[in-house]
Amino acid sequence: MNPAIETLIAKWAEPDGIPFKGDLISADGCMCAQGQALHYVGGWSPDRLRRVEQAEADRETARLLNVSVAHAVLLRRVNDSRPGAPSVVLTDPARVLGDQAETVLAFWRHLDRMTAEQWTAAGDAAWDAARDAARVAAWTAAGSAAWDAARDAAGAAAEAAARAAVRAARARAAAGDAATVAAGDAVRTVAAGYATNEIQGARILRERGQPFTFLPMFGFADPEAVLAAENDR
Repeated sequence: MNPAIETLIAKWAEPDGIPFKGDLISADGCMCAQGQALHYVGGWSPDRLRRVEQAEADRETARLLNVSVAHAVLLRRVNDSRPGAPSVVLTDPARVLGDQAETVLAFWRHLDRMTAEQWTAAGDAAWDAARDAARVAAWTAAGSAAWDAARDAAGAAAEAAARAAVRAARARAAAGDAATVAAGDAVRTVAAGYATNEIQGARILRERGQPFTFLPMFGFADPEAVLAAENDR
């Protein structure tokens, strides 16, 4: 296990070590899971924790723990939404993401590695799929199918983590017309969330005879292609 993760797990096992919920740091100095990672592993001061933007905290937590940004976001969301410490997010992510956790995590690592050109291509594919009324209906139906298929595999947490990871990645990218960039990001984040759900619910989608709609926007015909690309690295 990553020594940084071991440090956090040990801290959370202490009687008073369960992370604070809701903010990186409270008014009296209590820290959430990410706050503890940034402070105890990254050496951040309480003042810096109070000033940092959340997207930056997500990215730096990911770097310190050697996980994807989406995985760092998932840590934050599970910490804030459930009692106790969020250790399982790092030690046994399948208990949160479902039995396709390995592929989901590989896809999230791919999101972190995507180049500006790949993001543009994903955005173009997403726009093409949602450009007119008929395609919007198809987009909505595909998204609903992905959501239904993933519902039993913590779909909401995984989708939200993927969306936040895309926002964090695009915050670092080149600008351009602000309105266009903002609109493109909205489409990309939806697509990334639903692509995650398609991985989680792949078996059910196949049983229904429904195609993968969102994964191909990121260059993958199916979940198996995600793992194949990861193994080829």
